[in-house]
Amino acid sequence: MMRMVFVTIVAVAAVGFVGLQSAKASTAPWCAVTNYGNGSMYWDCQYSSIEQCRPNVLGGNRGWCNPNPYFVPYAAAPTKYYRKRHARSQ
Repeated sequence: MMRMVFVTIVAVAAVGFVGLQSAKASTAPWCAVTNYGNGSMYWDCQYSSIEQCRPNVLGGNRGWCNPNPYFVPYAAAPTKYYRKRHARSQ
């Protein structure tokens, strides 16, 4: 009985884990947001500038361009600092 409960818990946890969408950093800084009504909105985040985004949204209350809230600009790898080794005096 305990084994069945354990297997069920593991199966539910696995399904829940697989169903979660990972939070990935997006590579595009602009999103075209389209409002479909009833609070339903579609975010299309693939534009590198607002000028590319504007033609892809419907005017007025149906769509707009918005900065991507998940955009992470490229950051150079941190510089490694090494201590200079001095020759030992004998």
